[in-house]
Amino acid sequence: MMRLSYFKKFFVLAVACVCGLQYAGAQDARYPIIPYPTSLTSAAGSFNISAATRVTDISSKFANEVTQLNQLVKQGIGVALKQSNKTGAIIFKYDASVIAEEGYRLTITPQQLTITAGTPTGAYRAVETIRQLLPAGIEGGGVKLKQLTLPALTVNDQPAYAWRGMHLDVSRHFFSISYLRKFIDIMALYKMNKFHLHLTDDQGWRVEIKKYPKLTSEGAWRTFNNQDSACMKKAKDNPDFIIDPKHIVKKNGKTMYGGFYTQQQLKDLVIYAATKHIDIIPEIDMPGHMMAAINSYPFLTCNGENKFGELFSKPICPANESTYEFAQNVFTEIMDIFPSKYIHIGGDEVDRTDWERSATVKDFMKQHEIKDMAALHSYFINRMEKFFNAKGRKLIGWDEVIEGGISPTAIIMYWRGWVPDAPVKAAKNGNTVIMTPGEPLYFDNLPDQYSIYKVYHFNPIPAKLNSEEAKSIIGAQANIWSEMIPSENRADYMFMPRMTALAERLWTSNQDDYKSYLKRLISHYKRLDNLKVHYRLPDLPNMVTENVFIDKDTLNIKKPMANMQIRYTTDGSLPLVTSKALGERLIINSPQTIKVAAFTPIGSRGDIYTLNYKKQTYAPAEKAANTTMGLSATYYKAFFKQTSLISKAIADSTFTTNAIAVPSSVNAPSFAITYRGYIEIPTTGVYTFYLNCDDGGILKIAGRMVVDNDGNHSAIEKNGQVALGKGLQPFALDFIEGGGGFALKLKYSFNGSALAEVPASWFKH
Repeated sequence: MMRLSYFKKFFVLAVACVCGLQYAGAQDARYPIIPYPTSLTSAAGSFNISAATRVTDISSKFANEVTQLNQLVKQGIGVALKQSNKTGAIIFKYDASVIAEEGYRLTITPQQLTITAGTPTGAYRAVETIRQLLPAGIEGGGVKLKQLTLPALTVNDQPAYAWRGMHLDVSRHFFSISYLRKFIDIMALYKMNKFHLHLTDDQGWRVEIKKYPKLTSEGAWRTFNNQDSACMKKAKDNPDFIIDPKHIVKKNGKTMYGGFYTQQQLKDLVIYAATKHIDIIPEIDMPGHMMAAINSYPFLTCNGENKFGELFSKPICPANESTYEFAQNVFTEIMDIFPSKYIHIGGDEVDRTDWERSATVKDFMKQHEIKDMAALHSYFINRMEKFFNAKGRKLIGWDEVIEGGISPTAIIMYWRGWVPDAPVKAAKNGNTVIMTPGEPLYFDNLPDQYSIYKVYHFNPIPAKLNSEEAKSIIGAQANIWSEMIPSENRADYMFMPRMTALAERLWTSNQDDYKSYLKRLISHYKRLDNLKVHYRLPDLPNMVTENVFIDKDTLNIKKPMANMQIRYTTDGSLPLVTSKALGERLIINSPQTIKVAAFTPIGSRGDIYTLNYKKQTYAPAEKAANTTMGLSATYYKAFFKQTSLISKAIADSTFTTNAIAVPSSVNAPSFAITYRGYIEIPTTGVYTFYLNCDDGGILKIAGRMVVDNDGNHSAIEKNGQVALGKGLQPFALDFIEGGGGFALKLKYSFNGSALAEVPASWFKH
């Protein structure tokens, strides 16, 4: 039975109940499964597992899966179930008619539990469904029960997409093998199946290569860099930003950060992941992002230099045979460690200026009839792909590799959201495509109240593809880049619970019941607590950071989870579990700053909200003659770190607009737009404005700062209030885009109304 949409299900509920079926929205508490199964039919009663229960693997094909189930049972009742040659109460059954690689049928009656699958992978996915139906207390060695109870049901299940991945960068900041195992465990719980392990980059080389020992003896270590310093600064207010001391050592009198994995450690990790039916895909990034290697082996460059260019580090040289010898030697050892048929070569963000200046490169291009630098880049990728193919492997590259021409057998990983035609071009070229666009699938981008919604509603299929071309899209993954993730707790916070939304989108695909998903998610937090996952707590609703009042204001926060406790401070200190609890409401009648945070019963703290309150009078309206509709906008083609730098730049063009949005005609990678004019306020009062931008923006109304969302960052919404009199009020919005985002939205609320777009009729100039 396919779940229907939220709006349809009430219409058919009576019919469903007559048939003995219940839809997800009505059974979230009984079946809190994420991702929700393709088809779930509820039934009366329950099945009990006790020490007397016996398990039978009829075909003897599912030994690992029986072991995995028994581990869960032992965590719950203290003993593993005995296996029986006779038909037990729990049956693993092989059925070739279940043709989907990860498909399974799960039937639970009061008398018997039957898992039917055509592959061990499918049987394991069924075990993880059972795991989510078992009490959360079985996780983490909790109190043992006399029996475990499962609700009766019938599930027919299989994923919509074959690639359901997670990426982790261990180069910028390093993570222990034990954390990688934990990461794999959480992936498995939510039926994710591809672990993309980013092992090398400019900041560190993390895998032992025996032919080139300096890659780890030297390349795995660094003195603290600017990203470490930024984390240290943030650590003053948030302990999750403390750099893990396990990875700090003294070497030659210097404090060094780093670490690496031995080949044996990674081989053991591969075996562990295989028991969870997760494929580990290694990435050795080249020809760019190779500073850690070049430091020890400078022959890899065209000129022996190793430094950053304007945007990226200098790459290895594609005109030297020694480069290819090095690359092939490295990847040969990588293939000995990782049996995956997929090998990721990176291929992104290559500074080609040294190539352009090299006489050796020019001769090489002439000899091989290579027309330009993009084609030279592709020559390197294509040559490495042939090497991979000869070893029985498939090459994956970031979407830049298509720019100079790529073979249709390469797999393209699309990440550049500002190049929307890239996955379309790849699909039309015959390439298989994995979707990883920065918005919303870069999980290193700061999460906010919209993050889970955006991930849940992400559509992996680009609109420009026809039904046949859409088959090239095999799935998606979320990426975690670790520049600002220096600890395991911070990593947990950044990907959980966002990953659960992606898991459901990629498994159930067209089943869209966000309200049901949110209800089911609430029940997962206790399980994650037991698994020691430092997840991000749900957002406190309707929080305004820059508040304005005329006489007084009231702070009243509705808790998103019943067992939360809201605590606050007024002295500038951070809220602690011992701080004062917020009652039903707090009256504010003087300017002040309040810091607020939610706490769980076990003491986990959610995001800290800094709420500034200031007293204002209503700004008087201005009189302006001969105004016309819209705002006057000025466009600047340049890169800006702050909006204050716009005034020093030369304008490229001007235009009139009635919308706060990046015009479709803008194609510069970095730019700024300023909006000037008036906003016509219909009613005197205190207005709240919400400015969402990637990168930075400043909003002033009536000459008053309303929202400060400045700087280079991912799409973040900030808000602020302003007291305005009815009529025309001066309006000024400055926006900068550093490259990659192109997000700009402005909404408002008045007297607690729902957020809405600012009407075009309000803008005048």
